[in-house]
Amino acid sequence: MSARAALTAVAAVILGGVTGYLGYRWYTGAQGPGLAPSTGASPAAAELALADEPAAQLKVPDALPDIHLAGLDGRMRALKDFGHRPLIVNFWATWCEPCRREMPLLTALRQEHQAEGLEIVGIAVDFRDSVTDFLKKSPLPYPLLIGEEDGIEAAKAFGMQLVLPFSVFVDEQDRVVAVKVGELHRDEADAILGAMRELRSGKTTIAATRASITEQLKQLAARRGANRPPAS
Repeated sequence: MSARAALTAVAAVILGGVTGYLGYRWYTGAQGPGLAPSTGASPAAAELALADEPAAQLKVPDALPDIHLAGLDGRMRALKDFGHRPLIVNFWATWCEPCRREMPLLTALRQEHQAEGLEIVGIAVDFRDSVTDFLKKSPLPYPLLIGEEDGIEAAKAFGMQLVLPFSVFVDEQDRVVAVKVGELHRDEADAILGAMRELRSGKTTIAATRASITEQLKQLAARRGANRPPAS
């Protein structure tokens, strides 16, 4: 299956109301660069994966990978051009409801952490005309890159199969600090950015920061799951 056909297939699954791949995976320093599966289901609603490659073959990189994608103007941009600052790389699509739900939070985080230089870069794994139409109704204040067929390869460069949404947190040294799979929530964002602030101050190490974030996300997921009303 071509990347373009695969992308269309994933969109069709979402539009049909079928949820695939539920769950969290976290970057963990304790086991080295890689993805550690969580033990619980995600409290967020729909997270979809395109399982076109065994997860064992994919690895979260230590540093921001060398990815080039087209901007809204059609010109190719290097993701590293946005580096050397706190960075959240958010993979999304117009047809992904959890992606749309987290956009106000991403916008707020960029504003609140402006003094720290935080930037958000959205990578739309979607077709250009769909993204353009979406932005006419719901403009976003942060930079956007459009993956189309290249979006799947961009996700793999971060050690991820196509799971939407997911957000990658990168520090000023372009080190990948955390990968949050599924809809980003306020408490999770605050925990990760707080840990990154501690790392920036020199009070902790990158390995300890990754391990701390992993544990915090697990606790927050468990708390959110416990607070959910039982299914009727």
